[in-house]
Amino acid sequence: MTEIQYVAPSTLDEAISAYAAADGAARILAGGTDLLVQMRSGMVKPGLIVDIKKIGEMSAIEELPDGGFRVGAAVSGAVLEEHPKFGKVWPGVLEGLNLIGSTQVQGRASAGGNLCNGSPAADSVPALVAAGAIANIKGPKGSRELPVENVPAGPGKTNLEPGEILVSFTFPARPKGSSDAYLRMIPRTEMDIAVVGCGVSLTMDGDTCTAARVSLGAVAPTVLLVEDAAKALIGSTLDDAALDKAAAACSAACNPIDDKRGTVAYRTKVAGVLLKRTAAIAADRAKGG
Repeated sequence: MTEIQYVAPSTLDEAISAYAAADGAARILAGGTDLLVQMRSGMVKPGLIVDIKKIGEMSAIEELPDGGFRVGAAVSGAVLEEHPKFGKVWPGVLEGLNLIGSTQVQGRASAGGNLCNGSPAADSVPALVAAGAIANIKGPKGSRELPVENVPAGPGKTNLEPGEILVSFTFPARPKGSSDAYLRMIPRTEMDIAVVGCGVSLTMDGDTCTAARVSLGAVAPTVLLVEDAAKALIGSTLDDAALDKAAAACSAACNPIDDKRGTVAYRTKVAGVLLKRTAAIAADRAKGG
């Protein structure tokens, strides 16, 4: 049996030092809901586990002076849901997190772990992308920022460099009349992996959409930011013509696979359908509904 070492540093610098020194043989433990399953199945065999939950900034939720938020990469969905303000500002982000596994899993699973696991079907990631969240990263070479949509590099892969750790997410301040939503399609009512996921964030001035971000999951090797869909919504009253154009842009952006959950044609069609439904929910929230 391979010996596995475990460390639980109390500072970020200590964690980066241990993680980088392992030269690719280490894994980060946040909630562990992916890592422990992968270890049990033999998919990964780390020589070192670096537990980040004791690092204050990685488990903190901070309200920023400009009205934005900084959320630690190890904050669980259940903890974030209990925050008195975050869910009112970003309900769609919570919707994505609350679809990760069971209630018990949500008590452990974090947006940071969900992103770094690299699954194209991760539920929280399209919602993070639609929110315009920024990933704050630190490693041996210092700190840097990446838009969340630029973090995934393919199934099971990220664009984090050797020794780098995702520290937190920064969410921008919300203009008046703004909200978001996340929906997914699964083939059954029980816990399952998304066939398609769609996140939409909107700003409304009365009945007119003045800003939008649209994201899709499970329809390509990485999560997609669908800028053409957002352009179709901006300046419109979200009338049928605008929604049809945005839906078509979502379908056109898809590059899915056939698997037991859905065919290429099905996923491509559903992406457009979910766009319309998710945009309607986000708009209703933005207008105070």
